Amino acid sequence: MKTIVKKLEKKIFISLDIPGDKSISHRSVIFGSIIPGETTIRNFLQGDDCKHTLEAFEAMGVEASLKDKVLVIKGKSLDSMQKPKKDIYLGNSGTSIRLLSGLFSGLPFTTTLTGDASLQKRPMKRVIDPLAKMGAKIESLEGGLAPLKINPNEEKNHLKAIQYDSPIASAQVKSCLILAALSIDGETTITEPHLSRDHTERMLKYLGAQIITEGTKIKINGKEAYKQLKPKEIFVPGDISSAAFFMVAAAILENSEITVKNIGLNPSRTGILEAFDLMNVNYEIINPREVNNEPIADIKVKTSNIKAAEIGGELIPKLIDEIPIIAILAAQAQGTTVIKDAEELRVKESNRITSTLNMLSKLGVDAKETPDGMIIKGRSRKPFEVSYLTEIDSHGDHRLAMSSAIAALYSTQPIEIQKTEFVQTSFPNFFDLLYKLYHSDEN
Repeated sequence: MKTIVKKLEKKIFISLDIPGDKSISHRSVIFGSIIPGETTIRNFLQGDDCKHTLEAFEAMGVEASLKDKVLVIKGKSLDSMQKPKKDIYLGNSGTSIRLLSGLFSGLPFTTTLTGDASLQKRPMKRVIDPLAKMGAKIESLEGGLAPLKINPNEEKNHLKAIQYDSPIASAQVKSCLILAALSIDGETTITEPHLSRDHTERMLKYLGAQIITEGTKIKINGKEAYKQLKPKEIFVPGDISSAAFFMVAAAILENSEITVKNIGLNPSRTGILEAFDLMNVNYEIINPREVNNEPIADIKVKTSNIKAAEIGGELIPKLIDEIPIIAILAAQAQGTTVIKDAEELRVKESNRITSTLNMLSKLGVDAKETPDGMIIKGRSRKPFEVSYLTEIDSHGDHRLAMSSAIAALYSTQPIEIQKTEFVQTSFPNFFDLLYKLYHSDEN
């Protein structure tokens, strides 16, 4: 699918409801499915990725109904899950395959997890190796690529608790091992080099399980923690990674103000706001509060005098998904921005370092690639100079497609963005909200 986006020729003053957080939606489905009883999930993200997680549990006998962003799940205990009749297809969802590989390693039957061509290129050894240390038997293609065939061990209670020092700060790796631990007697300990997203730990605590967090170290007595879980209603905050696109739009557009409502402000996810602080973006946090152990608030962003910055180190795990849109922000800054320590971008839905640089090149931005990031020379708030209907290939990466669309709002000519159907994976109504900017009465 191709989508044409043209320059926005008006002032904007608007409030937007952002869809539910993808990470929390995944986890709410997982815990709702494995806790006996009824779990109601409000503001559930109806993107393809989260639907694939739900379909995986439905394939094992879990019942669920979805209406008007409210998902009701009738959960089952782990030992009452049914063997799926066929391979479980997870589309493009790296979160689904990595988290479920951990949980399913403790089941007494074989499951095979697979996905689309993009997912089958993404590295899985990062979860296969530590799961193997726990005793899991996982078959993969050469190099640790999907499909993943997860075999039960003939020994009773075959998984064992381990102490694992993760070489990378990854919420997916950490959550995979936490979910595997739910089938294990004894205490599992996981240590990261930096703190990654902690939605799994927060949700476990909210649902009644005891899990100890000490800095970057996590301890969980798995089977005991699983017994403590009770069904509760879950509200999914708006996804800050999705909100980032419209926040950056407000910062780069002339005479504009956009408020995004009910956004999750988990400290492990607010790297975009720390980047805003470094880059002099004019924003305000409104009505901060907490729901189901997650902080949320509204965020108001106004047209900003953007400054260049150096972004790297411990900040990167907190904004890894937002780097393509931060690149658009940097391209409108005064001065030269350096993004470093972001090697992880090379193994996302696309090689996001190379793909982001290709996008910037199409926008007339002076930028160069480095082994672990990029260097971007800002345009000091001058519109992107493009020829009529310049084509930008998203490479099937939803965040590249949306970043390109935001850049098109402040470009000299309309831009044609290719493969925009992949936006469905995380932000199904993105283009509907973008359309509102052109037709809003709040201006």
